[in-house]
Amino acid sequence: MSTATAPPREAPSPPPAHRGPDWRALSTHPTAGPLVALLAACVFFSFQSEQFLSGGNLSLVVQQVMVVGTLALGQTLIILTAGIDLSCGAVMAFGTIVMAKLAAEGTLPPLVAIAAGIGVCALFGLTTGALVTYVRLPPFIVTLGMLNIAFALTHIYSDEQTITDLPGTLTGLGETFPLGSTDITYGSVLTIVLFLILAYALGQTAWGKHTYALGDNPDVARLTGIRTTRLRLGIYTLAGLIYGVAALLLVSRTGVGDPKAGQTDNLDAITAVVLGGTSLFGGRGVVLGTLIGALIVGVFRNGLQLMGVGSIYQTLITGALVILAVTADQISRRKASR
Repeated sequence: MSTATAPPREAPSPPPAHRGPDWRALSTHPTAGPLVALLAACVFFSFQSEQFLSGGNLSLVVQQVMVVGTLALGQTLIILTAGIDLSCGAVMAFGTIVMAKLAAEGTLPPLVAIAAGIGVCALFGLTTGALVTYVRLPPFIVTLGMLNIAFALTHIYSDEQTITDLPGTLTGLGETFPLGSTDITYGSVLTIVLFLILAYALGQTAWGKHTYALGDNPDVARLTGIRTTRLRLGIYTLAGLIYGVAALLLVSRTGVGDPKAGQTDNLDAITAVVLGGTSLFGGRGVVLGTLIGALIVGVFRNGLQLMGVGSIYQTLITGALVILAVTADQISRRKASR
């Protein structure tokens, strides 16, 4: 009687060799392109001006970025849903006047005045979201109207006057602390914290996944059980709330309530979002890319100013950057659809 022989055992496979970083994966990361552009801009301007890499100048860039960056953070949420908000700068400006005037005149305690200013901005976001969601008006048209409303209310409520003598509670975030040879404002830290919170929320929570799904295809998102109406309304309201925080940062940076300050920051905010790799068609982008985009805007404006380039040419170059970024996004979408 024959006995079956056991099949020979295979030799254990050797452990996989240690591999270095996956450079191909890194190069295709959404923030790779913006980061390379930021580093290239820093290298270029460092050769053009000896002051560019000084601690004082870098601190100035960060202070400028904290307002536009926070504004761009709210704008990112809306653009991820395939919308756009042209009113963000004007809404922020109105928020600064509300909190500054209420606090300076003693109508409300400073903390309550801050809450009122932020609440007004959130109310603008809620109203915009309701018009876009329930009335089904195009975001471009709604926010264009809201821009004019907020602009007018800012000048009416301020009576065209700059509000001074603000209590320290409103300007506290403009105070600095040393970090090496650079002074960093507390407002800059708050901006970074907000970016980290939103980055986690969008990348690691169901709310974030639903937001991307809403921007990618709202009909499919609705059929999968996502409450798209409530989600969109909440996103616009949250964006308005973030604009209110940007209003506080603007007051803390300037030390006054200026009705003319920040009303054109909507263009810089949209520029930062686009340069950061977020698609204007919705459903694609990362929050940290927006932070890099805001830094690109700040670096370009600061570097060109150090080079003696006029402000009108700075605007020209910024506009060209936006067109290039949108063109690159359109080309990548066409390649992905093939």
